[in-house]
Amino acid sequence: MTPTQPPLPLHEEALLLALRDDSGTADPFVNLNHGLGAAILAELLLLQRVVVEEERKKQFLKVVEDAPTGNEVLDDALAMVATAKRRGQLVHWVQKFSSFSKLVHRIAESLCDRGVLKLDEDRVLWIFKRRIYPELDGRVEKEILERLRKAVFTQTSDLEARTVILVSIAHNTGLLRANFDKKKLKERKKRIEKLVSGELVGKATSDAIEAATTAMVVTAVLPAAVATTVVTS
Repeated sequence: MTPTQPPLPLHEEALLLALRDDSGTADPFVNLNHGLGAAILAELLLLQRVVVEEERKKQFLKVVEDAPTGNEVLDDALAMVATAKRRGQLVHWVQKFSSFSKLVHRIAESLCDRGVLKLDEDRVLWIFKRRIYPELDGRVEKEILERLRKAVFTQTSDLEARTVILVSIAHNTGLLRANFDKKKLKERKKRIEKLVSGELVGKATSDAIEAATTAMVVTAVLPAAVATTVVTS
């Protein structure tokens, strides 16, 4: 894959930003799994496979197109919503998506298939074997970082929907702090707030941002939804 090809799904972009380039392990200070769950939800919204329905001040997810997306993780998420016996609120679905078995590995393996990462192994305390995913093609992450940099550190209004959503997810999970200077991010606080609020984009993108980030933030504080942020086997 090259940076000129269509962008990665949001959950693959988020994982790529979370993994350390050399060690291939996730930054332990990033709320990764909940971010991935929110990214899956947002991607399904962007692909118009699902919509948000509001009823009595509660937001539910409804499938409007169940055709395969071509991405295994997204298709599993879509099928889960489509076959659910009861409607679930957004928080419920972000929690479910973030709890997919071996979610990090499944997403990383897709990036390996694209030639972006490579699968390797190391040992923890010289005893426990674990799979790691060092970066193989740095051009892809560089392009993602450049999109984020443009969105956060300039005043441009020429922004793609998925970039703004990724900024919002990255802001709420610690991914921005993991990839950019904290002092410089603090100086751009107002700009980030405008991006996260959806103020700089159209209604459809704004709704996707609100749906993903609200569900993600609420889910993150639920004790039952706590998930590891370290890549292990």
